[in-house]
Amino acid sequence: MTDYDDAIALRPDGSTWVGELSDDWAIGEAVNGGLLMAMATTAVSSTSQAQGGHADPLSFSGVFLSPGAAGPVTVEPQILRTGRRMTTAQVRVTQDQDGQEVERLRALLTLGDLATYAEPVRKTLAAPSIPAAEECVSAREAPPSALTKSGFLQRWDLRMDPATVGWAVGRPSGAGLMRGWLRLADERDFDAVSLLLALDAFPPVAFDLGSSGWVPTVEFTGYVRGIPAPGWLQVTLSATHVAGGLLNEDCDIWDSTGRLVAHSRQLASARFAD
Repeated sequence: MTDYDDAIALRPDGSTWVGELSDDWAIGEAVNGGLLMAMATTAVSSTSQAQGGHADPLSFSGVFLSPGAAGPVTVEPQILRTGRRMTTAQVRVTQDQDGQEVERLRALLTLGDLATYAEPVRKTLAAPSIPAAEECVSAREAPPSALTKSGFLQRWDLRMDPATVGWAVGRPSGAGLMRGWLRLADERDFDAVSLLLALDAFPPVAFDLGSSGWVPTVEFTGYVRGIPAPGWLQVTLSATHVAGGLLNEDCDIWDSTGRLVAHSRQLASARFAD
C-alpha cells in the first residue's frame, strides 16, 4: 500500500463507508479537498459496482461546506440512477465535531467506462511547451513557508516551470498562470480517481496574482477524460476572472504521452492586500 492508498482506504459500515483523515494530507489544519474528492469517489465507485453500475468517474461537481480535519470520516454515497452507459450518484462526506455531525463535502458524480469515451479524439487542447521536469524548479527548493512545510506538499514531487515560479520568491507575475509537472512522491502511478486529487494539488493560482494565505474552494467541477499513462503529469493552472475576492481557477492535466486526461474549474475565495 502506498501513502495515497492508505489515505483513501475505506471500510463498509452498513450503507456508508468509514475512513480516517490524516494531517499528512493537510495544509495547516485543513485536509486537502482533493483528497476528500478522491475518497468520496472511491466510495461511490465501490457502491456503484456492487449494484451493477459503472466504476470510472467521468464528472465530479462538489461544494465544500467546511474544512476537513484529521480524524474519523464518514462517506455516504447514494446511487441515483444506473443506465446502460452511465451511473449518476450523489455523496456526502461528514465528520463528528463535538458530538455533532458536520458536513464537509457534498457532490454529484457521473460514472462510466472511460475506455468507451477516450476515442476517437476529434478535438483537444494540446499541452504547452515547457522545460522537462528535470529542468524545472522543485517545490523542495522553495523558501520555507506554511505551504512548503505542510504534510500535503511532502506527498508530492512537484516541479514548476521557471517562467511561472516568481510568486514563490515574492514576485508574482499578475498573469494568473502556473505550469509544471506532478507525480506522487512515492511514484505511484495515477488512475482515474487520483486524477481528481491531482486537479487540486498545485498551489493556488491566486498566488501568482499577489494573494497569500488560505484560498478555500467554494465549488469544484472536474472531468476525467482518460486513464493516464504511467509517469509525470503536466499541469497548467490559469485564472481569467477575479473580482470581489472570488476567482475561477482552471486546471488542465496531460499525461506523459501528451494526452489531455483531466480538466476542471473551481470557484475559490482569495484575499488580496489591496
